[in-house]
Amino acid sequence: MRSSLAPGIWFFRAFSRDSWFQGFILLLTFLIYTCYHMSRKPISIVKSRLHQNCSEQIKPINDTHSLNDTMWCSWAPFDKDNYKELLGGVDNAFLVAYAIGMFISGVFGERLPLRYYLSAGMLLSGLFTSLLGLGYFWNIHVLWYFVIIQVCNGLVQTTGWPSVVTCVGNWFGKGKRGLIMGIWNSHTSVGNILGSLIAGIWVNGQWGLSFIVPGIITATMGVITFLFLIEHPEDVDCTPPQHHGEPAENENNPEDPGNSPYSIRESSLETVAKCSKEPCEEPAAISFFGALRIPGVVEFSLCLLFAKLVSYTFLYWLPLYIFNVAHFSAKEAGDLSTLFDAGGIIGGITAGLISDYTNSRATTCCVMLILAAPMMFLYNHIGQDGITSSIVMLIICGGLVNGPYALITTAVSADLGTHKSLKGNAKALSTVTAIIDGTGSIGAALGPLLAGLISPTGWNNVFYMLISADVLACLLLCRLVYKDILAWKVSLSRGSGYKEI
Repeated sequence: MRSSLAPGIWFFRAFSRDSWFQGFILLLTFLIYTCYHMSRKPISIVKSRLHQNCSEQIKPINDTHSLNDTMWCSWAPFDKDNYKELLGGVDNAFLVAYAIGMFISGVFGERLPLRYYLSAGMLLSGLFTSLLGLGYFWNIHVLWYFVIIQVCNGLVQTTGWPSVVTCVGNWFGKGKRGLIMGIWNSHTSVGNILGSLIAGIWVNGQWGLSFIVPGIITATMGVITFLFLIEHPEDVDCTPPQHHGEPAENENNPEDPGNSPYSIRESSLETVAKCSKEPCEEPAAISFFGALRIPGVVEFSLCLLFAKLVSYTFLYWLPLYIFNVAHFSAKEAGDLSTLFDAGGIIGGITAGLISDYTNSRATTCCVMLILAAPMMFLYNHIGQDGITSSIVMLIICGGLVNGPYALITTAVSADLGTHKSLKGNAKALSTVTAIIDGTGSIGAALGPLLAGLISPTGWNNVFYMLISADVLACLLLCRLVYKDILAWKVSLSRGSGYKEI
């Protein structure tokens, strides 16, 4: 019986149980979004196979191409001179659909059960990813097939991000959120790495399997999500987290027994029990324009637009850049590009840790963006001088480029979705996340498209475009950085009034 236990023992057991469930949710949502990103990556690896330098290949004896055909080994319709524009169009089909769908997805995410929403999204994503690979086995050579499949895949993949951030936000409060989500957000880079490695196994042979295998894994994860995802702590009698605007009644009196973790948990469980017997009034889901009025949403959304432009250009074009400039094989270029994502893991964790310590999300992002610009310039000029310099520069650039992107899409989105101005209404979390990531996805669509259009004029121009976008992302945070500085001044002035004796 719970009443026979001492409060301290009950708290230990309750805390242990809550921690186990929190760890389980972190792991499950980590695996879910790892699969989403894993299914996006193969297209960038397979690009170098869709259009190749055929002079280095041995033409089969029974080949029907003419002797003067220099594109015989490429995959139609990407065997034309404008193949970069065509490949950029395929990328853009996915990214534009993703950007448009993201603004709608947040609205559905607030109103539908996350377990069903995520499961359906993963099953459909697995299907459309596999259909890209089946184009190889079905011998499909028409552009519209790849474009339509990418549009459908882009739409269904919007089910992922608002849902997993909302689920994690439901389970974790503000304390150490930056570090926790920085570690958790490494799923993006882990997914990219796995997608690259899996696609690399078949890229030089039956490249259709580079899509089919990640598609099957993603669909399988959708079934696991349906069976095991827990949306709210209250669903399993766990303690809900404290967010902005949810102060305890007697938070200024730590001696009050009502402030103990034991009492907080008791109160939470009583509320759940009461709501299970009597209908409780649910807070209304926030409107789109209501979410825009939350302080900081517009600035961080626009900043993410340019930050994600840079990140996704690397995501979709880095293997081809390494293939063309450093003259590695398709598999070697794909494997080497994973170092950029490895740096992204380090950058995301570092950004979360620093922002927690300084309590300054905007300033952390701004500093990393400032450092990223010269590092991208250096990578373009000296990054291919040797394997060692390439490895070091890729890791550094990955950390500085993906660090701000990771922080904004995770901890910042969760902070703003539970902002004090909402007065405890957590119904805004999915909508705010969708607005921020949806705006960022516009940049994600523009980046690869611009890279495809600019790259024929030289890779130097692509990097100048990326550096310009990085600088604009930094400038958009100036007002929030100024607020951080003012907050530091107030904190220091308060601290100076106390001296140790």
